[in-house]
Amino acid sequence: MALQKHLKPIHLWAISVGMVISGQYFGWNYGFEQGGIIGLAIATLIVTVFYTTFMFSYAELSTSIPQSGGPSAYARRAMGPFGGYMAGMACLLEFIFAPPAIAVSTGAYIHFLIPAVNPVYATVVAFIFFILLNLIGVKEVAVIELTATILALIGLSIFYVAGLPHVEASNILNGNSFLNGPTGVLAAIPFAVWFYLAIEGGAMAAEEVENPRKDIPKGFIGAIITLATATLFTLFVTAGLGGGNGKLADYPLPQALSSVYDNGLSTVLAIIGLFGLIASLNGIIMGFSRQTYALARDGYFPKFLAKTNKKGVPVGGLLIPGAIGVICAGSASFANALIILSVFGAMMMYCISMVSLFILRKKEPELARPFKVKYPVVPSIALILGLVCLYSIIKYSVLTTNMMLFGTSVPLIYVILGIFLVSLVYYVLYGSARLKRQADASYAEEEGVSVN
Repeated sequence: MALQKHLKPIHLWAISVGMVISGQYFGWNYGFEQGGIIGLAIATLIVTVFYTTFMFSYAELSTSIPQSGGPSAYARRAMGPFGGYMAGMACLLEFIFAPPAIAVSTGAYIHFLIPAVNPVYATVVAFIFFILLNLIGVKEVAVIELTATILALIGLSIFYVAGLPHVEASNILNGNSFLNGPTGVLAAIPFAVWFYLAIEGGAMAAEEVENPRKDIPKGFIGAIITLATATLFTLFVTAGLGGGNGKLADYPLPQALSSVYDNGLSTVLAIIGLFGLIASLNGIIMGFSRQTYALARDGYFPKFLAKTNKKGVPVGGLLIPGAIGVICAGSASFANALIILSVFGAMMMYCISMVSLFILRKKEPELARPFKVKYPVVPSIALILGLVCLYSIIKYSVLTTNMMLFGTSVPLIYVILGIFLVSLVYYVLYGSARLKRQADASYAEEEGVSVN
């Protein structure tokens, strides 16, 4: 059974914003330690320009090739089966490790509200609940996503209105505002990425959009405008309330408000903040299930991962990656390493996607492009800034972070290399020749073209 077309632009906007909205509520604030308030602000500006140019470019790819594989479909069309496989694995790295990080923060928020609740138990229960919730069907999940996203945006609005009158310039401009100079800016980039991480995930639902060629650009562009505006206010208000000083937490907005209000308002914001975490957790779980489905459908993964239930939900593609995520979430004492893993996979996939766009422009100039980005200026800016961000993520985060595995602290770079080594071995052993034949047949049938 194939995926079903139920989504409109408002749903795509909700999925795209919902996947990201939790990034307003946690994670990004660890960038204060790297570059200070001004350093993080500059890093955020760089990242905002990158994502704006990237999303316009991505809209061209997603409307030209509206498939649930998203980046793996674009890279495969441009660079062949192996390129599609590597793009898909980078995307899965982003989408499998982002939910555990979000779930860990969900547990932290619940513990903040109810100290008696063990945050690890809350994390695991929340994760399992939303995996099971995704079995009900994309239309129902999209409605939940829309509701949670709107509530999360209302929560941000409350934070801005309550916090703006109490913003103090001395909290923004002080001796710790610009730590480590330009190096601090680069080191803060991985955390600034968290403001926007997974916004492209709406493309995973491209096959379930009623009119993808018209609706996808509307959903994407609306999403980037929404998130860029929220990012500006979130960073400014949090820093202005003193949120960039002192010990950082996984719940920076309630923490910042508690400096000027009693616990009542902070508690209200924490409750609403949970909807932001719910929206992202729910949306990204849907994203990794569709990416896994697409890779299985095209022959990269075992076929059972592409089987769908009566609601059109890829059950295997949902439950298997979900189980990996639950294990990671349950064993993580903090979200930092998971955030970096996810950010690295995302930025690698972004760069591959931009390279794919350039190749497709040259390789298939007659390909139908209902939405055309201003070429080559916009994708060039996206690719250059993407490479700068990837360099910063590797140098200042991946190479300086360890991850606890089975009670042992392991350098994160070894974890990443191990994941890609296993992926490469799997690809070779599974038989690249067979994969090429199966993937080519699949694409030829779907597109009505001959793929060499």
